[in-house]
Amino acid sequence: MKKQFKVLPKLAALSLLAACAAPAMAQQAGDNVVSVGWAHLGLNQSSEPLKLGTFTVPNSGAHVSNADTAILQMTHFFTDNIAVTADLGIPPKFKLSGAGSLNGLGQLGTATQWSPAIVAKYYFGDANSQFRPFVGAGVTYVWYSNIKLTSSLTGLLGGGDPGASTSADLSSSFSPVGTVGMAYNFDKNWSASFSLSYVPLDTKADLSTRHSDGTTTHATTKITLNPLVSILTVGYKF
Repeated sequence: MKKQFKVLPKLAALSLLAACAAPAMAQQAGDNVVSVGWAHLGLNQSSEPLKLGTFTVPNSGAHVSNADTAILQMTHFFTDNIAVTADLGIPPKFKLSGAGSLNGLGQLGTATQWSPAIVAKYYFGDANSQFRPFVGAGVTYVWYSNIKLTSSLTGLLGGGDPGASTSADLSSSFSPVGTVGMAYNFDKNWSASFSLSYVPLDTKADLSTRHSDGTTTHATTKITLNPLVSILTVGYKF
């Protein structure tokens, strides 16, 4: 009988060790993961020369700053390997400056970019894998708000007219998204993720200047942005 009592604690200890050694479930069908983190938008940019009506300003161009912003991601796993992520967050603010022959004008304006995205992802490994690389593809819809132009740009387009005012319209569009990344699962609930996404993106700018005599002139240009977006997040599964 004493021998049996000595065996029971050993069996309990072995059961506890086995439970601790069992793999924690990472992501599986039906899981939802909410992630928050930081996104950096590095632009692979170029611009067409500025056109004032039918006249093209020689060697003119524009430069758009890179941007950083907070991001929120919501992911649902339809199977152990296939998931869909909605990318949201705080819209980043970009600064536009003159380049080439317009370099002396300095900053030309600012704009806020909205670009929510839906991305389908395939996660390698299985529901017990601690480290899970993934690839994905999706779409984003991009538009701009809070567009503000500087007096230096208005002065150029207004031809020195002190009563001139300029407004801008930036085109919106759907754009594809390609993603590669990796997720690391700390336990059954918490994880960290890093990804790189490429978005082929350009926008057309239509600048309308209203002069003091009531006439309106237009200037146009096309800016290619093609951002490479790096994202680092911490996620919680429920």
